[in-house]
Amino acid sequence: MIAPMIEVKDVIKTFDGFHALNGLNMTVPKGSIYGLVGPNGAGKTTILRHITGVYRQDSGQVLVDGEPVYENAALKARISDIPDELYFFVSASTRDMMRLYRGFYPCFDRKRYEALKDIFSEVDEKQPIRKLSKGMQKQSAFWLALCCKPDLLVLDEPVDGLDPVMRRQVWSLLMGDVSEHGTTVLVSSHNLRELEDVCDHVGILSHGKVLIERSLSDLQENMVKVQVVFRDGNMPSLPDDLEVLHISQVGRIHTLIIRGNAAHITTRLSVYDPLLIDALPLTLEEIFIHELGGEDYAVREIVL
Repeated sequence: MIAPMIEVKDVIKTFDGFHALNGLNMTVPKGSIYGLVGPNGAGKTTILRHITGVYRQDSGQVLVDGEPVYENAALKARISDIPDELYFFVSASTRDMMRLYRGFYPCFDRKRYEALKDIFSEVDEKQPIRKLSKGMQKQSAFWLALCCKPDLLVLDEPVDGLDPVMRRQVWSLLMGDVSEHGTTVLVSSHNLRELEDVCDHVGILSHGKVLIERSLSDLQENMVKVQVVFRDGNMPSLPDDLEVLHISQVGRIHTLIIRGNAAHITTRLSVYDPLLIDALPLTLEEIFIHELGGEDYAVREIVL
């Protein structure tokens, strides 16, 4: 069993009586890329700020590598983060921030900083960061964070503002660090399609709690989309123990979203002697929509 890098246990956080986190539990394995997804207001940014030691929980535990993170300077020196809203000193350039980071992060790699100039070549390292475009500011943040060589990298909507080529380059660098150095990456994003390509674990957050937390492969294996054509064109009465989450029909093709294993479900439906039956994997976006459909989430009608 892989040891956890992050353990969040029964964490509660309130702001003026509002429960932003309501008994949240989550576990992030070491060396994983963990995607945290959820609707606006679910508590994603709030829990990230606890994990980076910015916020102190009202109750519960937030542990990084087995230690409480709040006011733990030695532990924070092993954590780097890129928040949704970047912070930098008013007149500071990327090079100025590099010098500052070298003082905070013992593992800061100056050689890597120089090497990454070719990757982030569009960023003028001597120009004040506030004068750069949003995309250039985000590149500057990644440049600095990657040079810190952290054990844990926390990202909140990390690639907003980056063009597709730079997005791919950044993810390549991150996955290289995970592979070569065992870096743990915790990323919150609305871009579910992108997370699907890079994450190996996913947590679905709603109303201040993690509803589901699994490896991406387990999550995809526990829900299936089945397209089926019955001989008379009509949907038969299905067994009560089949947990059907969604049914739609286009022409004679019925599309069912069913919780469970694909092989088992197709075997169960085969007893109706359909003309056609095809089991398809769901995307992370489809899983997200159907998992939160029962949580009073405003699910739009989508073509499945």
